[in-house]
Order: sequence, then C-alpha cells, then structure tokens
Amino acid sequence: MIKVEWFYWVCAAFFAIVALIRLTDSGDKKRFGSAAFWGILAFAFVYGTFVVAKTAPPAVEGFAVLGLAGLAGLGFPGKGAEESSSVEERRVLAGRFGNKLFIPALIIPIVAVLFGAVLSKVEVGGELLLEKGTATIIGLGVGALLALIVGMILFGAKSPAVPFREGDRLLGHIGWAAILPQFLATLGLLFAAAGVGKVVGDMTNAVLPKGVLLLAVIVYCLGMAGFTIIMGNAFAAFPVMTAAVGWPILVTQFHGNPPAVFAIGMLAGFCGTLVTPMAANFNLVPAALLELKDQYGPIKAQIPTAIPLLGANIAIMFLFAFPG
Repeated sequence: MIKVEWFYWVCAAFFAIVALIRLTDSGDKKRFGSAAFWGILAFAFVYGTFVVAKTAPPAVEGFAVLGLAGLAGLGFPGKGAEESSSVEERRVLAGRFGNKLFIPALIIPIVAVLFGAVLSKVEVGGELLLEKGTATIIGLGVGALLALIVGMILFGAKSPAVPFREGDRLLGHIGWAAILPQFLATLGLLFAAAGVGKVVGDMTNAVLPKGVLLLAVIVYCLGMAGFTIIMGNAFAAFPVMTAAVGWPILVTQFHGNPPAVFAIGMLAGFCGTLVTPMAANFNLVPAALLELKDQYGPIKAQIPTAIPLLGANIAIMFLFAFPG
C-alpha cells in the first residue's frame, strides 16, 4: 500500500532546502529567522508522521507550531534576494512557448482526479493500492512532481536548482501566509472538539422560531459566511455551523437533502472567503505577488460579488434543498 506520508516528507525536504537557501543568502537581513521558520516547518512535516503513528509525543509538534507563530509575529520569514528573469525576458519566453506554459499547471489536477476517481479503487493483493482516504492527496503529490519534471524538460531549465530558487522566491513573497490555511483548518477542528458548535446550536435554538425554514436557512448561510470571515477558511467554519444548525435543524428537523444543504452551505462560506483578509492565500497573497498598491484591493473588488452571491445561495438552498 502506498501511504500519503511520503508526500509530506517531500514537502519537508523542499522546506528544508528553502531554509538552507535562506541561511546562505547574505543579502537577506532576516536570513537566520527566515531559515529557522522554514526549517521548523520542515521538521513539523516529518515529526508529524511519528505523532500520527503514536510513536512520538505530540507536545513537541505543538512547540514547533508555537515557534512558527512566534517567528511570524516577529516579522519572519523575510523576502530574501530577488533572483528571477526580467519582465522583458518573461515576455519573450511567453511569446515563445505560448499555451505550452499551461501544460505543467494542468498536469496537477488531471493526475489528482485520476488518482481520486480511478486508482483509489484499485486493489493489489487484496488491499487497496493507495491508503484509504488519501488518494487525492497522493495524486496531488505525484501530479506536482510530474509537472515539475515536464516543466524542466519543456522549458529547458539549465539547473536542477532552478525550481528551488523559484520556489524560495515565491515563498519569500507569500511569507508566513503560506501556512495560514493549515492553521485555520486546525482552528476549525479545535472549535469543533471544544464544543463551539453545540454552544452556537443552543443559542440558535433559543432565539430561532420553531418551524420557520427560511430563517433557519438564513442563519446557517450567514453563520457559514461569518465564521469563514473570522477564521479565513470555509472548511474551518463548516464543522462548527454544521454541528450547530446544519445537521440538527436543517437536516433532522426540516428533512433537508444533506448533500445539497452542505454543498450550498460551503458555497455560502466561500462568500465570506471573498471579503476577509484572514483568507490571506486568496486575498492578500495575490496583492503581494502582483505588487498592488492597495493590499486590500482584491477584497474591495470582490465585495460587490460576495453579497449578492450569498443571497443567491440562501435562495437556492431554501427552494431546492428541502422536500415539497
């Protein structure tokens, strides 16, 4: 059986190389803190394997996470040296390769879908070829590696160090926000484990009129959007609002169709993603990569879409997710 842990170790190796690049970059005034940040992240990916296997104490992983948070609070990691092609060089290369530039990017989702839809069902010797529940993640890893190889061959990379240098440059622009989705997803699980969903559910039952479907739908969708704005991630908001309103009220009381209710609920949460700086990987990172003068420019541009889209999700759920 092929397990997902190899992919996490590949990620760890990449972050370790980035840490080494930062450490040896004399032009980076924050090089020691930057190297520490990416080095600790690499350690966390490897050490997590042993925590999952229950062969190592999880407290060490917790201290590593606190270290990352502390370094981020102190302004690490830094950007480092800017090593890339010029604007003119990129324009020439774009004209030369044209639509071939999209080939590596398209390889990743195609391979991920192939693994998730086909290879996830393949058995060898009476057991699944891929570890159960991880086929898509494994496919993502394989797709990324294939895309890297194809890209280097297709574009004639002069050195194996090129992707690592470019990866370091990209992470330099993104900074600590690169790991924000992991932190926010974990926050959602902590909220659910702490019983926040039950507390919200009790409060909702106390104020929500019995038997009024439309109000329940509005509370669920607004709650998904609101918690997403707070947490920055609809996946983090989902377990809280589903435990509070989605399952006990919309599905159990009003007999809603679970796939429809929860799918539309996630879309309502994504409306919150459009308007929150907490979703840094969606809203702040693009502004940084495009060097926009207004770092909140993407959010301001998305608000006029987010609000009517949220209303549309409420209407669609109310009209089509319930019997009769």
